[in-house]
Amino acid sequence: MSVADDSTDDHGHHLPAVEDWPKGFGEASWWPFVTALGASGFYIGAALYVLGQGSSELVGPTVGPAVLVGSTFVFLAGLYGWVYHAFVKHFWSRETGENKALRWGMILFLGTEIATFGAGFVYYFFIRVGGKWAGANVPEGFLGALVIANTVILVISSFTLHYAHVALRNNNRSRFLGLLVTTLVLGAVFIAGQIYEYYEFIVHEGLTFSGGVFESAFFGLTGLHGLHVSLGAVLIGIVTWRAFKGQYSAERHTSVSTVSMYWHFVDAVWIFLVVVLYAGAVINI
Repeated sequence: MSVADDSTDDHGHHLPAVEDWPKGFGEASWWPFVTALGASGFYIGAALYVLGQGSSELVGPTVGPAVLVGSTFVFLAGLYGWVYHAFVKHFWSRETGENKALRWGMILFLGTEIATFGAGFVYYFFIRVGGKWAGANVPEGFLGALVIANTVILVISSFTLHYAHVALRNNNRSRFLGLLVTTLVLGAVFIAGQIYEYYEFIVHEGLTFSGGVFESAFFGLTGLHGLHVSLGAVLIGIVTWRAFKGQYSAERHTSVSTVSMYWHFVDAVWIFLVVVLYAGAVINI
């Protein structure tokens, strides 16, 4: 019997890269590579956008945004395929109980995310302390009602997701579903608020992605965070879809737990962003 046959018998489905892997590696899949390809396109698109600005542009001004849009579709398609084949398709055939590997995987992933955001904040503190901040174009009303409202919305969404998980573990299905949907809506409102903030700053305040040290720090850090919130909203959407399919119970909730960990992380990062970037720029600390 071939490796592909072994994989099909053991797992009930065929994944794309099975035949090319030695026995014992039957869970190989192309979906993580598709997801990584889409994620790398974000950085390539951003670089092409910068190269397309100014009087000596090296590429057309629409090339970067086009790559970003295309990469988004590739990333979301890869993420969907990866999550579906790894966690959803054969959910009912698995044993109940906690999936410790998935929880530790999320913990390790959040460790890399701390390093990623840490590098961004190191850059921010470097340009503030290194004397490159003079003449920074900080808009009037930078720390305004929109930022405060967005912060409150994200903090509330963290609470709603936490108590949704608590309701699930207490076998309160209706409360679990209601709070889960509420969390998803709040996340979408936060993303919409950040898009509107970008619109206000770019159109009415004249901020640009390559306008100076302040703009690069602001768009770099908030854009990175917005990307993570968008990913979190996709994950919560998948969890919500699965919840309405009845795929969670008091004994089966690892995915809810890991997504909650991720969402609380992006919530904490945003609070730090507001204190350091928004408030720091306004009071000039």
